[in-house]
Amino acid sequence: MEDSFNCLIDSYLADKVGIADHFLNDTLAADLKLNLLALVKSSLLLSAGTGNDKTVNHDTKVRGDHIYWLDRKHNTPCENDFFDLMDSFVTYLNKTCYTGITSYEFHYTLYEKGAFYKKHLDQFRNNDSRKYSMIMYLNTGWLAADGGELRIHHANHEQNIGPENGRTVFFKSNELVHEVLCTQTSRMSITGWLKVDH
Repeated sequence: MEDSFNCLIDSYLADKVGIADHFLNDTLAADLKLNLLALVKSSLLLSAGTGNDKTVNHDTKVRGDHIYWLDRKHNTPCENDFFDLMDSFVTYLNKTCYTGITSYEFHYTLYEKGAFYKKHLDQFRNNDSRKYSMIMYLNTGWLAADGGELRIHHANHEQNIGPENGRTVFFKSNELVHEVLCTQTSRMSITGWLKVDH
């Protein structure tokens, strides 16, 4: 487990974007995907907006995904396993990098064919509690022709990251503008933020 934690942290320190291809093991990724598909079948995902509760805006010309928040109150075994993993990662991150993370929030994310998310930062103008963004992908057999890459806008170049199964991406929420390119098939992930509550 610490190997994947170190892979994510070391690659983040090298280029401001951490990438670990096996942060989620195959079993956990498969279980989370099955749970997401069951939620989709039950029509429990909601259209995502931009902004927070005080200033939420729904505009499919900006963002076209659907989401469902994970919560230990659901008492879903794979969600609990995911939270256990995140607890371990946050403990390790705080111990090794002194980040002071105190909480987190995560949701399932589904982009249907033709959906995208235009360039944005992950930190709200009226709330700076989100410190690090994390995306964990649940797409088996993803092909380059499927599109849907995460595009990170660095100061002097762009970085495209394919949403392959089990891959995790980690970066500072207030630093890197990014977008999700148009997907040609259903694109699934868990997306969230490590936070410092004030």
